[in-house]
Amino acid sequence: MRVLLSVSGTRGDLEPALGLAMALREFGVQVRICAPPNFERRCAELAVPLVPVGPPTPGSDGVWASPAQLSDHAEQWPTAQFDTVPAAAAGCDAVVATGIGEIAARSAAEKRGIHYQFVSYQPTSLPSPHHPPMPRMPGERAAPAEIGNRVQWEIDALGWDAEYRVTMETRRAALGLAPPGGVRDHVITDRPWLAADPVLGPWPSSPDLDVVQTGAWIVPDDRRLPAGLRDFLDAGTPPVYVGFGSMLVRHEIARSVIDAVRAHGRRVLLSRGWAGLGSLDDSSDCFTVGEVNHQALFPRVAAVVHHGGAGTTTTAARAGAPQVLVPLMMDQSYWARRVAALGIGSVCEDSAVDPASLSDALDIALASATRARAIEVAGLIRADGATVAAKLLIEAIG
Repeated sequence: MRVLLSVSGTRGDLEPALGLAMALREFGVQVRICAPPNFERRCAELAVPLVPVGPPTPGSDGVWASPAQLSDHAEQWPTAQFDTVPAAAAGCDAVVATGIGEIAARSAAEKRGIHYQFVSYQPTSLPSPHHPPMPRMPGERAAPAEIGNRVQWEIDALGWDAEYRVTMETRRAALGLAPPGGVRDHVITDRPWLAADPVLGPWPSSPDLDVVQTGAWIVPDDRRLPAGLRDFLDAGTPPVYVGFGSMLVRHEIARSVIDAVRAHGRRVLLSRGWAGLGSLDDSSDCFTVGEVNHQALFPRVAAVVHHGGAGTTTTAARAGAPQVLVPLMMDQSYWARRVAALGIGSVCEDSAVDPASLSDALDIALASATRARAIEVAGLIRADGATVAAKLLIEAIG
């Protein structure tokens, strides 16, 4: 049995797919991944074959990506997928599309006559009367509250058609396939999967979708922390971790966070991320790291300050680490609301990021009651989502 996983976006989009790939391998399934070429090393680490799609994700090389570059990449991505994914699906028994950027995956499955499955990592990319569509770009303004969720989802569907219909109809015709109906509903289908933890990101229901919530897909990570990092952790009280992953954040945000953490008498553990963040000075209370094992690190920190990606939010929650979320785009505001609602952390909106606002958010995150609640919720987070999904997929393939 062979499965193709189609992935776009950043490291946070790749890791859950790798979690599913490893779970499928436990059942003897062969897996390959279609994804941008900047993920080659990560896939090689786990011995998952990569079929590269298009150019590298903008910003993955540590060079600041402009809004125009991000827009150009998004515009070219559907064509790059149609150029690659249908051929990569040869010999496969199923194609799994991992997110709203996977425009060609269903067409590839139809061309091969094999099973297709769409999965979202967060509820907010799936239509429901209980929430509006998530914003897709930094700075995108939310619709006025007077516009109901149903109307917003109708507008969202029109946006998908305007952006993708011409390319999809042209490329499907070249594959000998009929035009789709609405593009969004064609991609998502009426029975998508939700690969999010039901405690952190519960599905609120929808009359139009039969959503199957599998739980989050997690790659087990047993890597040791680097020696220098272990020495820093052992040298004092637990630090506050600060990291924004693949978000190209302003360096002023990092400076504000460091100032706020120091004002609380805490040490700082700063992750460089794609933005190449660095400490303000050579003080011994601030240590800078690259990519490390968060599953091993987060149980040893006082709090986690981050952008609110689904993966980081889930990993911190599993570790029982209080969180401060600084949401920037897409589903990050949703995870911020969930963290606050669960009482396991606080939120600092990007527009208000300064030492004072961050200090207020840290007051909540570093409170003993928040730590106790975070530990309580950690015991509720499931770790078997990828295994659940693997079994469901194998059953669906038959």
